[in-house]
Amino acid sequence: MAGVFDIDLETEEGSDGEEPELGAEMDLELRGNGLEPVGHYEEIEISESSVNNGPERIGPHCFELLRVLGKGGYGKVFQVRKVQGTNAGKIFAMKVLKKAKIACNAKDTAHTKAERNILEAIKHPFIVDLIYAFQTGGKLYLILECLSGGELFMQLEREGIFLEDTACFYLSEITLALGHLHCNGIIYRDLKPENIMLNSQGHIKLTDFGLCKESIHEGAVTHTFCGTIEYMAPEILMRSGHNRAVDWWSLGALMYDMLTGSPPFTSENRKKTIDKILKGKLVLPPYLTPDARDLLKKFLKRNPSQRIGGGTGDAADVQKQPFFRHVNWDELLARKLDPPFRPCLQSDDDVSQFDTRFTRQTPVDSPDDASISESANQAFLGFTYVAPSVLESIKEGFSFQPKVRSPRRLNSSPRTPVRYG
Repeated sequence: MAGVFDIDLETEEGSDGEEPELGAEMDLELRGNGLEPVGHYEEIEISESSVNNGPERIGPHCFELLRVLGKGGYGKVFQVRKVQGTNAGKIFAMKVLKKAKIACNAKDTAHTKAERNILEAIKHPFIVDLIYAFQTGGKLYLILECLSGGELFMQLEREGIFLEDTACFYLSEITLALGHLHCNGIIYRDLKPENIMLNSQGHIKLTDFGLCKESIHEGAVTHTFCGTIEYMAPEILMRSGHNRAVDWWSLGALMYDMLTGSPPFTSENRKKTIDKILKGKLVLPPYLTPDARDLLKKFLKRNPSQRIGGGTGDAADVQKQPFFRHVNWDELLARKLDPPFRPCLQSDDDVSQFDTRFTRQTPVDSPDDASISESANQAFLGFTYVAPSVLESIKEGFSFQPKVRSPRRLNSSPRTPVRYG
């Protein structure tokens, strides 16, 4: 609800020790105004509809489907236009999740709730903004800012590899985003090019918080086996317990991918890839600068306590590395630095930066005819959300289908995120 108020009714016990009945008529003495009217007392039910009856009710009817942007195991991501009320005409991304598929697994339910809670709690220049969240009988909806620059994955596809200056820019913005999550006790755990989006200006935004873990502060560990194999830290694979240091391993794997064309440890199947991550030798191409080589070695330390960022300094230790010596972190955070790539967009609803396998599909949000038990539905209580910025204006928002990178990744297996345990 938008606000909460308390009503205290103080009554005196009757002569027989029972409380007098509330109802019928009661005298209202408004002595503050010198009035003594007699009124009729009418009972009403206090509910969201009677108290929080604002100017609009957010639901699927508020949005026009424009394009399909992606598909995953639990639903779809659409580009949509808001057609009524506040923000009418504005373009958003709408992530639709099927309750029935999520509710059958307690871990999936927990991850979905964590994603929604994290998106509400975390506001940062390099993390996607949640604008609305709502639900129907069979589906959950997240309305997110539309990031029309597409995935960093697609940009890597086009370029093959990045120059070090380009990689440095993206890695710097990601470092600030991860540092902010860690300060709030959140481990990201699925850093990969598919989950890094670009806004219309070319700045990065982390998306898809379905594998995040909350409340992991200094000294705490968790044991869930999850992530995407090629970017997964050794301690996750060994199930020995992990903390925020896993994100710095993943950033190292991503850095290697940007500079060489593939993650550091890959093979023709999952088992061999895992073996390489646990025991394989890190091979660094000779064309990398000494600063890049040094940082990669520090990120890809198998012992998390020896890994850069794995200590108490976290992101601050990463920012001090010579590879980032030319970065003005204050200007970077304020998004005053020009991105190396600015998407060429013709309009607010331009989807040219997204995979045509999806954007050519007819956007259809299938009928909401699935039903789940009342007890299962209880897990999604409190899902509804409206961003404070929207409420203020009234007073006056990815898991995409896994992809295999084309010719530059001939030895790569599909990077499917996994979660077990």
